Amino acid sequence: MVSKKTSAKEPAKAATKRSRAKTQAAAPDSKPENAVAADASPPDPAPGPQPGDAFAGAFSAAGAETLEAMEALSRNLARAAMTAQGAMAEAALRQADRSPGLDTDPFHVGPAMAKVMTSLAGRPDALMQAQSDLWRRYAELWQFAAQRAMGETGSPVATPTKGDKRFNAPDWTENPVFDVIKQSYLITSDWMNGLVARAEDIDPMTRRRVEFFTRMLTDALSPSNFLASNPEALKEALSTRGESLVRGMENFAGDLARGGGQLAISQTDYDQFEIGVNVATAPGKVVFQNEIIQLIQFSPSTEQVHEIPLVIFPPWINKFYILDLRPENSMIRWLTSQGFTVFVASWVNPDGRLADRTFEDYMRLGIYEGTAAAMKQAGVDRVNTVGYCIGGTLLSATLAHMAAKGDKRIASATFFAAQQDFSEAGDLLLFTSEEWLSDLEKQMESGGGVLAGQTMADTFNMLRSNDLIWSFFVSNYLLGKEPKPFDLLFWNSDQTRMPRTLHLYYLRRFYGDNALARGELELDGVKLDLGAVKTPIYVQSSKEDHIAPARSVYRGARLFGGPTTFTLAGSGHIAGVINAPVAKKYQHWTNPALPETLEAWQADAEETPGSWWPHWVDWLRTRSGPMVPARDPAAGPLPPLEDAPGSYVKVKS
Repeated sequence: MVSKKTSAKEPAKAATKRSRAKTQAAAPDSKPENAVAADASPPDPAPGPQPGDAFAGAFSAAGAETLEAMEALSRNLARAAMTAQGAMAEAALRQADRSPGLDTDPFHVGPAMAKVMTSLAGRPDALMQAQSDLWRRYAELWQFAAQRAMGETGSPVATPTKGDKRFNAPDWTENPVFDVIKQSYLITSDWMNGLVARAEDIDPMTRRRVEFFTRMLTDALSPSNFLASNPEALKEALSTRGESLVRGMENFAGDLARGGGQLAISQTDYDQFEIGVNVATAPGKVVFQNEIIQLIQFSPSTEQVHEIPLVIFPPWINKFYILDLRPENSMIRWLTSQGFTVFVASWVNPDGRLADRTFEDYMRLGIYEGTAAAMKQAGVDRVNTVGYCIGGTLLSATLAHMAAKGDKRIASATFFAAQQDFSEAGDLLLFTSEEWLSDLEKQMESGGGVLAGQTMADTFNMLRSNDLIWSFFVSNYLLGKEPKPFDLLFWNSDQTRMPRTLHLYYLRRFYGDNALARGELELDGVKLDLGAVKTPIYVQSSKEDHIAPARSVYRGARLFGGPTTFTLAGSGHIAGVINAPVAKKYQHWTNPALPETLEAWQADAEETPGSWWPHWVDWLRTRSGPMVPARDPAAGPLPPLEDAPGSYVKVKS
C-alpha cells in the first residue's frame, strides 16, 4: 500500500528542474530550428531588456508549470490505479478460501420483480403512458438546456428532494453540462421508481420489496457516485494534481483490509474514540453480572434521589453508551442530575457459546435478574423501567409475562422507539422473508452460531444508503478525504453479534408473525396478553424514525391495558431520542388522549419546542416516590465488580 504521507511533490520538483534545464540550454544567441536565415534577419537589438522578454519568460514559466502539473497528475493517476489494483488483488486472495459461487440475486428480489413486470406487461396502456411521460420530460429537459445555452433562464425540469445532499456542490447547478446530467438522472430515477407504483393486483409486501430495491439501485447509479460525472471530485483531482485520488484509493485499500477483504466503508475516524475515555464516561460501578448482562449503577450527582430507581434496558443489537456519548448530551448524566438512581443493563457481545440462548433466556437473565439486582442494591421492592428499541420489545413481553404471574415489581415502564405491533414496522420487514432468513441462518452457522456485527450494520446502513453509504463512498474515495471524528458514527459502527436462536426467533415471531400484537406469543409456557398489563406506560416515538416508524409505535401503545401516555418527538430513531434539553433542538408533541389512529392523535396534539425529556421526567417523578439520601454504588449490598462502563461493552465484534 502506498503511504498516505507520500505525495507528488518530489516528482514535481524533478519536472521543474528538467524544465529549467531546457530553458537554460537555449542561449540568447542560439537560433530556433525554424528561424529565418541570418542574412535576412534584422539587425541585433541594442543591449538591455527588450519589450517581449517579460512575456516570453512568463509564457515559458506557464508552460513549464502546466507540464509539471500534467506530469504530476499522470503519475498520481497511475499510483491511484496501482493502489486500487493491489488492494483488490489482496482482497481476492483473502476471499480465496470462501465459496466461489456468485449469488445473482442476494436480496431475493427476483421473484417480486417478476410479479411486478408481469402485472405491467398485462397493462400495455400503463407502459405506453409511462414511456410517454418519460420522453415528455426529456424533451422539456433538452428545451431547458437549449434555452440556457442561448443565455435564457428557465425553471429546471427536475430538482432534488428536500434533504438530498448529493447535488449540493454549486457546479451541479451552475455548470450547464453537470446540471443536465443531474436532471437527466433525477428524471430517469423518478420514472423507474414510479413505474412500480403502476403495477396492479400486487401483494403490498411484494410491491414494497421491489420499490425498496429499485430505490437502492437508482441511488447506487447516481452520477455523484462516479468520478467522471462528479464535478466536485473532478475539480479536487485537478486542483491537487491527482493526489486526492491517491488518498482516496489508499482509503479504499484500508477499508478493504479492515473488512478482511470485504469493503467496510469508514464513517468516522475510529482511532479518535475509546470507550471509557472519551465516550461512555459517566462514573459508576458494575454491581451485578451474569452471562447476558452487566448491571451498572451510576454515581449520583445530587444529595437526594427518588426512592424508586430507574432501570434502563437498551437494545442488545447496539451498545448502551448511545445514552452516554458526551457529558453534554448524556441521558444518563442528565437523569442523575434530576435526582434519579440510574441502573443500565450492558448486554453481552455474544460469541458461539451463547448461540442457543433464547428469547426467554434474555427475559429471565436480562430483565428479571436485572430488576431483582437493582431492587436489592437500592433496598426497594419495585423499580421503574425503560426499554429502548428491541430492549423495549423484550420489556413489553416481560410485562405481559409478569402480569400473567402476578409480579408487580415494575412500577412504570417507558419505551423509547420500541415496537409491539410489527404490522407497519418499516423497511426492516423486507429483511424478514423466509428466503432472507434462510440465508441468514446459513451465515450464522458458518459464523459459529452468531451473526457478525458488520452484517447488522450493513443492514441498517442500507435503510439510509445515501446518508450512510454513498456519502462516505464519495467523500472517502472520490474526494480523498479522511472521515471526521464523530462519536455517534463511532457508536453506530460498534455493533454487537447476534446469537442464532434468539435472533431468528425474534425476526420470525415478531416481524414475521406479529405474534405479540396478535396475542399468540408464548414465553415459558405463558400466553402473553398486553391488554393484561395495567402498569403505567409512557411511549416515546420519533416523527422521522425509519426503524420504528411512529405509526407502528403508536399501534403498539394502544395495546396496553393500563394508562398510557404517548409523545411524538422530532427527528429520527437516534436524534429523536437522544436530544438533551441544553441543545434546544427539534420539538415534541403531546396529547393525553389515545384515539384510534396516529393521524387523529396528531390533529389534537400540542407542539412544544425543544426536547421531550422534561415532559417525560415530570411524568416519571410522580411515579418515583419520595426523596431519600443519594445511593453510592460502592456502598450498597452488592459489592462492586468493576468501574463503569464495565468490560462487556468493550468487547469488539
